[in-house]
Amino acid sequence: MNFEEDIQRSLRILRSGGIILYPTDTIWGIGCDATNERAVEKIFSLKQRPANKSMIVLLAGERDLFTYVSALDIHVFEYLETIQKPTTVIYEGAVGLAPNLINEDGSIGIRIVRDAFCKHLIKRSGIPLVSTSANIAGNPPARFFAEIDMVIVNAVDYCVQYRQEDKTIHQPSSIVKWNTDKPITIIRH
Repeated sequence: MNFEEDIQRSLRILRSGGIILYPTDTIWGIGCDATNERAVEKIFSLKQRPANKSMIVLLAGERDLFTYVSALDIHVFEYLETIQKPTTVIYEGAVGLAPNLINEDGSIGIRIVRDAFCKHLIKRSGIPLVSTSANIAGNPPARFFAEIDMVIVNAVDYCVQYRQEDKTIHQPSSIVKWNTDKPITIIRH
C-alpha cells in the first residue's frame, strides 16, 4: 500500500465518524475527527479512559489555531518558532471542537504537526484530528508500531500501513500551558 492509498482510506473512515490508528510526529496515535462528539466517545471507550482525562488535537498549520482558540494570544507564534521538539500547547478558550474533547475549564491541548503524513491527512480532510497514544489507559505508550497492543489494532476502523515497519523509537510530545498573564507552565518535557 502506498502513501496516497493510506490517505484515501483514512479520509473515508474519518468522514464516516470512524477512528484510525496512525503515525504522528511523535508516537503512534488513535485519532478521529475532533469535531465529531460520537467519534471522540469511541476513542474514550476503546482506551477505557475517563472522560475527564483530556486528549489532544492536531492541526496542520499555525493559522488553524484561530479557528479553534477563541482568544488567541499572538505571542504564542513567537514561542512556537523557538521550539524544536514536538510540543503540545494547552490553550484557553477552545471553540469549534467536540464538547467531550474540551476540558472542563474550556482549554484544549493542540499540536501543530510537522510529520508529512499527518499534515497531508489534516489538510486533505479539512478537519482537526484527535491524537491520543495508542494504548489502553494506564499502560505505557507504544514507541513504535510493533509495540501497539493487538486489542487496539483490531478495534480501530482503519490502521494506517505507512511507517509500520519503522523501528525508530519515538517519544510523546512536550506539553506546556500557555498563560497570557505569566510565563508558560511546563507540564511534560
